[in-house]
Amino acid sequence: MVESVRELIKAHEGVEREVYLDIENSAPVPEEVIRAMLPYFNVKAYGNPTLTHKPGWEAYETIISSAKRMAQYVGAKNPEEINFLPGETEANNLAILGTAYKRKGEGNKIIVSEIEPLSIIHVCKMLEKNGFKVEKIPVDGEGLINLERLKEKVDNNTILVSVSLVNNEIGTIQPIKDALDIVKAKKSEIIFHTDISDAYGRIRFDLNRIPVDLATISSYKILGPRGIGALYVREDVKIERILEGQIGTQKLWPGVENTPLIVGFSKASELAFENFEENINHMRRLRDKLIDGILNRINGTLLNGPYGSKRSPDNVNISFRKCEGESLTIELSLKGVYVSSGSACTRRALKPSHVLTAIGRRFEEAHGSILMKVTRYHTEEDINYVLNVIPAAVERLRKIYGSMGE
Repeated sequence: MVESVRELIKAHEGVEREVYLDIENSAPVPEEVIRAMLPYFNVKAYGNPTLTHKPGWEAYETIISSAKRMAQYVGAKNPEEINFLPGETEANNLAILGTAYKRKGEGNKIIVSEIEPLSIIHVCKMLEKNGFKVEKIPVDGEGLINLERLKEKVDNNTILVSVSLVNNEIGTIQPIKDALDIVKAKKSEIIFHTDISDAYGRIRFDLNRIPVDLATISSYKILGPRGIGALYVREDVKIERILEGQIGTQKLWPGVENTPLIVGFSKASELAFENFEENINHMRRLRDKLIDGILNRINGTLLNGPYGSKRSPDNVNISFRKCEGESLTIELSLKGVYVSSGSACTRRALKPSHVLTAIGRRFEEAHGSILMKVTRYHTEEDINYVLNVIPAAVERLRKIYGSMGE
């Protein structure tokens, strides 16, 4: 196995250009973020933030300062509302399980959109085995939730509603304010959670305007380090811990805080919001150039998700008929273009993406999709290169597909 992987890596030698577009699954960390983190491994604030000595006090001050900066980016009132965790998956698990355990005496219904991340969908399946009732709100062909169905489903037995602000696979921006208003009008005590990982640093989100109870944030999706994320918990909202152990500055998550990664997350946030409008306009131009270029140059293509202002500025997801997505990722990789097929959580399974089937894509269309995300660091030349590489790769695979059908 190792030898075959080495051969695959060797096959990439001499590629003309490398363009990394698989931000959904991992991302290169900018040099500024790495430089910000390095001192916290062995020079300063390397102590346990709960201990009474200089390195511990430095760590405590660093974590609180990082939380204050991040609170400002989302409009949180108190830095203690920002809870650092190992990542988006852990934050979503804490949000869903923590609410369910805390509110189980008040009701047992949980409502989610049918295109939520698998870290929410799978947790809900687990809760169904333990007596909770989970309702999934359908979406239309662009991935927008059905607000009328949401209004119908919310009742006095509902304890939690979870709808992501931006879908991680197809970039649909949900009408979260409308959904929140519907839920709170029915029953103000219902906890409303949103995963903003694919919105944070790419579209404006202000808790003063959209006062959700819980919000998940990912680090690596804004080019921060892996292994760190956050869950915003409004100060008057109570949820249960789902793990036990030594409690430090993070009351909802046990263990010694990872100060270097928290610093990296904070620095990545700072860079994401610096020159915000300029960066977003740049990403939007590259996104549309990539979408239009593919749809205009290659027949039998389908854009997954909405076009324009209802779509996250970084997201491109396209299905190629008569072309298998996983094979296309390999073809493109050999040319130095790195993308993903479907979502990271499902690409090695035979099942198609639950998001793509929810918006009406057939099995083969879902399996023929690739997901690409642009960043502020990508250039026009990068996109031109991608647009030159993709048509030939698709044509080659379609020829193979055609010959197999003969």
